[in-house]
Amino acid sequence: MELHERVREFTKQTVAAMGVPLEVTVVDAGDNIRVELSGDGGEVLLRRRAEALDALQQIVNTAFRRELKDDRSFVVDCMDYRKAKDAELRQMARFTMEKAKTAGPQEMGPLNPYARRLVHITVAEDPLMSSESIGDAFLKTVIISVRR
Repeated sequence: MELHERVREFTKQTVAAMGVPLEVTVVDAGDNIRVELSGDGGEVLLRRRAEALDALQQIVNTAFRRELKDDRSFVVDCMDYRKAKDAELRQMARFTMEKAKTAGPQEMGPLNPYARRLVHITVAEDPLMSSESIGDAFLKTVIISVRR
């Protein structure tokens, strides 16, 4: 059985065991592999700032990331929650970049590794700007500044 199909089946069985029988689609999105969940009852995974969705994403990555041939990971999304949050985070990074151009270095965070990566990718789109993560814990702060 192909990896995407195994991930789909594993995720489908896991959410069913949680009492939330959802449809599961696995899509290769280039820089990651998206596991998209849809159906009635999906909002259960989004309660408490999507803690259950984050936990499910961690489980899927722990189970299957080593089988990927590159450094990508799995992003588990339900009802486009992460897509909306990602767009919001990118917009906040752009706003912070503009502020850094006039007011000096700006901080974003603390952020988890996934969110930091999105911020760094967004900042990298502007050749005049730079970003770096600081901190020594799981959650780190990103400093956005004008490149010198």
